[in-house]
Amino acid sequence: MTIRPLVILPDAVLRRTSELVGPITPEIRTLVADMFETMYDAPGVGLAAIQVGVAKRVVTIDTSKEEGVREPRVFIDPEIVWSSEEKRVYDEGCLSIPEYYAEVERPDRVRVKFRDIEGREQEIEADGLLATCIQHEIDHLNGVLFIDHISKLKRDRVIKRFTKAAKRDAA
Repeated sequence: MTIRPLVILPDAVLRRTSELVGPITPEIRTLVADMFETMYDAPGVGLAAIQVGVAKRVVTIDTSKEEGVREPRVFIDPEIVWSSEEKRVYDEGCLSIPEYYAEVERPDRVRVKFRDIEGREQEIEADGLLATCIQHEIDHLNGVLFIDHISKLKRDRVIKRFTKAAKRDAA
């Protein structure tokens, strides 16, 4: 397993739409293992493959809160098939937008269809943090960032800040 470098805003890669995975190959298994290693190292609760520069519809999530306990989940080609009318606000952050957090309103519950690492079709209903995390990561697969859910003024400020930092780091 390898810790892969994270793609950071304003990198245009984050705006790419990811492709369906197709068959579960050894390369996909390696990608998933590397994504978990990268996510845990960061540390984060979710990671989309595009955040490590791979435009495939793969998501890793672990929302366990207990110290030393891991509950890794893999979602391959995930698709939200239902979402609740009730909304919930979470203070979201993103490994690709380090140290920036904002309140985002999303459906409180979702039902998601996906394949597991063995390629088996699955469907789960999620609520709370897991539902928020699934929606956040599926947004990544579609080239959408959590800052797209906040006001234009705040979003423009964040993009400007990260663009300046990227220029400074490149110099």
